Amino acid sequence: MEVIKRFLEWIKLKEQLHVSVAKPPLFKEGEIWWCSLGENIGIEINGKSKDFTRPVLIFRKLSREGFLAVPMSTKNKWGTWYVRVNQSGRAVTVLLSQIRVVSSNRLHSKMGELDDADCIKVSNAFTELYIFSNKKFPPPLSVAGSWENPK
Repeated sequence: MEVIKRFLEWIKLKEQLHVSVAKPPLFKEGEIWWCSLGENIGIEINGKSKDFTRPVLIFRKLSREGFLAVPMSTKNKWGTWYVRVNQSGRAVTVLLSQIRVVSSNRLHSKMGELDDADCIKVSNAFTELYIFSNKKFPPPLSVAGSWENPK
């Protein structure tokens, strides 16, 4: 029953976030924000608190309204899906297995940002995990021009 209650609370908040007319906050790659990720299912990571928030790393800005987010955790996790970084003097884990596109309407407040070395560390781990480790779908020959329209 507790799960159903959490889902109903999340649906109310999600509706408020969806219809919000507030101007999206300014954000950039490498920043860490509190973000309403919601109540999810299975292995999908949940937000916590009444606002269903969790820290996320802005991995790639897609537009003013959206970005590729990587949730973060203070729990110590090891493996190819995880990257340990330093956030304001505290060791945290970036959860590459939970990466997803997120609307900027879900952002609450900026927590800080990663330094350049940790941004490179996360980027390299992402590339190794998602681009170069897949045998069925090898990396494209040319990333820059691979989706251009034929002339």
